[in-house]
Amino acid sequence: MKPYRTHTIIILALCAIFAAGPSAYAGDPLPSWNEGPAKKNIIEFVGKVTKEGSPDFVPVSERIATFDSDGTLWSEQPMYFQLFFALDRVKAMAPQHPEWKDKEPFASLLKGDVKGALAGGEKAMIEIVMETHAGMTTAEFEQIVRDWIATAKHPKTGKLFTEMVYQPMLELLAYLRANGFKTFIVSGGGIEFMRPWTEKVYGIPPEQVVGSSIKTKYEMRDGKPVLVRLPAIDFIDDKTGKPVGINSHIGRRPIAAFGNSDGDQQMLEWTQAGGGARLMMLVHHDDSEREWAYGPESKIGTFSDALMAEAKKNGWTVISMKNDWKTIFSFEKMN
Repeated sequence: MKPYRTHTIIILALCAIFAAGPSAYAGDPLPSWNEGPAKKNIIEFVGKVTKEGSPDFVPVSERIATFDSDGTLWSEQPMYFQLFFALDRVKAMAPQHPEWKDKEPFASLLKGDVKGALAGGEKAMIEIVMETHAGMTTAEFEQIVRDWIATAKHPKTGKLFTEMVYQPMLELLAYLRANGFKTFIVSGGGIEFMRPWTEKVYGIPPEQVVGSSIKTKYEMRDGKPVLVRLPAIDFIDDKTGKPVGINSHIGRRPIAAFGNSDGDQQMLEWTQAGGGARLMMLVHHDDSEREWAYGPESKIGTFSDALMAEAKKNGWTVISMKNDWKTIFSFEKMN
């Protein structure tokens, strides 16, 4: 065969591959997923909404996918990771607050009694967050989070908290983005706690993070404008707050939504209420050997029987960690 002809064939072959799109040359886009309904539903959905001429085709501008964070993209046991951050902040700030020795919930925390400190429920948790997350500028808080996330480790695995992310979900995020989706985090976690590290860990930039927030105010300090974090709740991005947050921050209804708990139900309902093809999925923590198994009885990431019933009624896909994921964390060996 003549050299120029060989060269032409190679060029034409490459053009055909690239014209076909990412899925044509990526092989299995979800290698950490076992073959089954969950993986099948994802790939079929992406195929339908990205194929021009399909009745379910969705323009790139409307390919919005939202993800809860805690328990959906990374672990949340034995307690939310942002709470670990808050507890470390209490210890660091204690020398400047001698009154905490006799004031709950801080007195219990300083004695190492986390369970006792959180016995006060949501009120105690909010008090801890307000004391540890406010009173500084947004830039100062961002640096505190960056420093903590760079070194803080999970008490059970000894891994950095940013290593406790789910490999199958990282693959899913990448797969969706390769097919024209814009991926957002929509979490009950603090928006300014998440933004400093989500781009590095998930590939999700700060402007695509929706979360709970405290109030801030603009002021001048040493002749420079700053935003100061105030000890007052501004917005809780959980349950019914999630559709509100999506509407406020994103301005488009998602066509795909992923969660893991009762706090995500309204986000999935809001997503499904739109027209056309939709994908709603819930991660079910049912693997006590490789992660944790918990559900209706857990105060962290509650997956109630009522939510399971809603999933079945509405046709939402429930992802079984035990059965659908070959591997959970990237530091595991693939089976």
